[in-house]
Amino acid sequence: MTTDADPVWSAWPGERFELGEGLRYWQHRLLFVDILSGRLFELPDDADHAPRMVAELPEPLGAVAPLAGGGWIAAAGTGVGVLGDDGRLRWIARPEEGAAFRMRMNDAVADPHGRFWAGSMAYDGAPGAGSLYRLDADGSLHRALEGLTVPNGPAFSADGATMYLADSARGVIHRYAVDEDTGELGGPTEFATLSSGSPDGMTVDAEGFLWSAVWGAGRVCRFAPDGTLDRVVPVPAVQPTSVCLTGDRLVVTSARIGLDDPGDSDGAVLSTPLDQLGVPACVATVAGG
Repeated sequence: MTTDADPVWSAWPGERFELGEGLRYWQHRLLFVDILSGRLFELPDDADHAPRMVAELPEPLGAVAPLAGGGWIAAAGTGVGVLGDDGRLRWIARPEEGAAFRMRMNDAVADPHGRFWAGSMAYDGAPGAGSLYRLDADGSLHRALEGLTVPNGPAFSADGATMYLADSARGVIHRYAVDEDTGELGGPTEFATLSSGSPDGMTVDAEGFLWSAVWGAGRVCRFAPDGTLDRVVPVPAVQPTSVCLTGDRLVVTSARIGLDDPGDSDGAVLSTPLDQLGVPACVATVAGG
């Protein structure tokens, strides 16, 4: 295991976000969300200009994935919908509407087969209140897992046969086999458990290693396919939330929420030079999308 010594970070100027999350790299575009304000942003190529707002919803926006044919699939509010290029959201399903706890969607991603996976959580972090949902190509939504607290990710291997999912409040990343034809999940195996901080947003690089932002610990961790901790990159923000690899830099979102005395980098979108190929965001394929 190696720890990067004093990486040089730069921050995009402008706003510091309450809960920046959901970095996605697609067609040379870098996008992310500020969850609680319901906003989607695009990052400029350089760090001299502030992020540009792409859309704003009247409810939380957990994450988006590019949609075949244009627009985005969004995990928002209490469900999932299609976010058009005009910024309007058309609901597909709201599975958490009327739940026993006040719920919202959290992190979400498309897999290599075009399915969309989205986690939900209670606003108050009630243990076990969250679920993981799978949106299939025919537009049907299924509860794939339940009993989660704060689901983050998921992230997928290049062939889509393996899914990694963090239950952040419990400090653990699980690994699941994924049926290629149906999307059904096998039983969980414990991939990695953190002794400090919480695993948050994740991505798999071109070598099949898993990267995870570590909330509360100011670092990003890289894990080998067998779960061994391979690399630690210190981050100048206490609460890094998601991670993205562009091929020549590591980009990280962070959050200010809950900090009594946030520093200048808390809530910033940060980048540092890094020669590591990532994998572009997968595209969701949904009938009628």
